[in-house]
Amino acid sequence: MTHCRLYPPALVCPLGDQLDTIATRLFNGQAGLRTSDAFTPGRPLPVGSVDTALPDDSGWPSKYRSRNNRLLAAALERLAPTLEDWRSANPDARIAVILGTSTSGIGETEDALSQRGRDGEWPEDFQYYRHEIGAPADFVAWYLNLDGPAYTLSTACTSSAKALASARRLIASGQCDAAIAGGADSLCRLTVNGFASLEAVSDAPCRPFAADRRGINLGEGAALFLVSGESGGIQLSGYGETSDAYHISAPRPDGSGAREAMLAALHMAGVQASQVDYLNLHGTATKLNDAMESLAVAEVFPQGVICSSTKSLTGHTLGACGALEAAFCWLAIDRGQLPPQLYEADPALPALTYSHGGQCDVKRALSNAFAFGGNNIALLMERSQ
Repeated sequence: MTHCRLYPPALVCPLGDQLDTIATRLFNGQAGLRTSDAFTPGRPLPVGSVDTALPDDSGWPSKYRSRNNRLLAAALERLAPTLEDWRSANPDARIAVILGTSTSGIGETEDALSQRGRDGEWPEDFQYYRHEIGAPADFVAWYLNLDGPAYTLSTACTSSAKALASARRLIASGQCDAAIAGGADSLCRLTVNGFASLEAVSDAPCRPFAADRRGINLGEGAALFLVSGESGGIQLSGYGETSDAYHISAPRPDGSGAREAMLAALHMAGVQASQVDYLNLHGTATKLNDAMESLAVAEVFPQGVICSSTKSLTGHTLGACGALEAAFCWLAIDRGQLPPQLYEADPALPALTYSHGGQCDVKRALSNAFAFGGNNIALLMERSQ
């Protein structure tokens, strides 16, 4: 049997930066969205921005100075006690770093391009490297002085969920004893305007699965787990990954790729659909995604499963959302509470069993993430016996 223990997550997100605060806001349905036109001048949009004071990066090598890495550093500060205790008990352990992102440090490159256009010169400390996709994992390995495998995945909105699945594979294959796994994404003009150009952004707070849903709100954050090959605690007991390659940005309408990902996660864990207590929906609040996901969930869970989309609270954190929402499932299992679904469901969609929040004995939770290009992943977490 493959063990894959998820230690308490370290989070910096629109709901806060301390687990107790985040849990309170999550289970009370308190949204962390703010209205801003910082990324779309003249068009104020709700965004899930992080208000936490982030570490000063002025003493870092210039190639590591980015908001994305500052988000990761803030999460690493919160992970430090868990990691230090574990490393003290396992001094010879081989620790990998596997992260997901879609923006990396592109925000700093945007600023550099603006300066170059204005002054004709690049900023003195400009480093193209800081926005390369591999930069976040390299930064974390440098920050923690780790010399094991370190790599970044970028598969849009499934990136950090795939990082967790990759950590499980790496540990199971014997390539490492533990991993720092998760992801980070920072708000920037490229992503906000890019999704706006796709007409996928809502000018009002997003309403997943509601009849009047109009699109996503963008968000940012960092979510990190210490993942080990130990028994006990909360386990990542299964994952399912599929690629239906239906369209570069639209989901496959029949939900077959999403359905197969959920079924594969259940199969790996040796769990029946009826044994899942909570499902965190990908739930972007776009017309096509929510319709597709409703179909898939109704087919996998014909008897129903309590579910909700937490993107109404945080916005869509893109490459960070898979790990962030896995962390919300971790909290649901650990605290025995459910995040509520905030809005009444569209009657035109297949009927699902939406969460009203409150106390619940959550032993198993499934988290969905779907992305551009038709790549899909579902993660199954459960409390060990």
